Amino acid sequence: MIDLRSDTVTRPTPGMKAAMAAAPVGDDVYAEDPTINALEAKVAAYLGKEAAVFVPSGTMGNQIAVRLHCRPGEELICEHTCHVVLWEGGGPAALSGVTVRPLKGDSGRLSLDQLTALHRPDDIHSSPSRLVWLENTHNRGGGTVQSIESVRDICGWAKGQKLARHLDGARLWNAVVATGVPATEWASHFDTVNVCFSKGLGAPVGSALAGPKELIALARRYRKLFGGAMRQAGFLAAACIYAMDHHIDRLADDHANAKLIAAAVRDTPGLTLVPDTVETNLVWFEVDRAKHGPPQEVTRKLRERGVLMSALGEKTIRACTHHDVSRAECEQAADAVRGLSQ
Repeated sequence: MIDLRSDTVTRPTPGMKAAMAAAPVGDDVYAEDPTINALEAKVAAYLGKEAAVFVPSGTMGNQIAVRLHCRPGEELICEHTCHVVLWEGGGPAALSGVTVRPLKGDSGRLSLDQLTALHRPDDIHSSPSRLVWLENTHNRGGGTVQSIESVRDICGWAKGQKLARHLDGARLWNAVVATGVPATEWASHFDTVNVCFSKGLGAPVGSALAGPKELIALARRYRKLFGGAMRQAGFLAAACIYAMDHHIDRLADDHANAKLIAAAVRDTPGLTLVPDTVETNLVWFEVDRAKHGPPQEVTRKLRERGVLMSALGEKTIRACTHHDVSRAECEQAADAVRGLSQ
């Protein structure tokens, strides 16, 4: 079965497993796990930040960032289909008493004009704005990249307004490979950055939150509060180190394979790419229900042809290329998509 449901379905490679088995470990709550310490230093250097903390998931990393930057009753501003809005269980409100103010973007991308018109100053009648939140690449936006020029503009304005800036960079690696802009440049415009190892990089578990030393020290306290402090988790960190060393550059293959599948979607009557341009490893498309039936029917037909995709909504399907799917398998998947019109 060719599994294109998500880039989270990847399994550790033999080299990654060997690195995990050989990892020296200790108790991370005592800061004595040498492999976790090495990973955190590596992530901080990669992003050009002072420090980083290893967390079990991207959701936890994001929720720690909310807690770091906002007090109860304050708001964060983000695009309305960001991961923190759609797929984190209402965490800002439930865990930190923080309001989310979502803005409708262009395939997940915000513009500076939208933000300048909606920033709320301190006023007893409203929830004061405290945090500007960007997601790059943007999952629900179609794997789109918020351009570095736009990031500079938005974050420069936010800094001038004394607003904190957080980047949900779960797939920041993909933005780096797609644009050639180094991670340090992306990260330099944000106070904190969250990156994920268990998506495109193929590690089994883990994310990291990076930022200034003082904030990351506080992040460790919130990690404990949220139940994310781990003990001998260096085995997991070793997989993340291996992924950073071996799996970033190869993301270009995933991007090329996604374009191959996108071409098949374009060729198939009754299917529409949304957005029309595929920039990284995500392919989102809509189904003409009159021609093909609901998305669940389309994914059922694809499954019968040996291809798994995700039905996400009343008319939407997502395909996601990743480390465990080869070029030849993506060609087979493209043929299966074209076969829907037969």
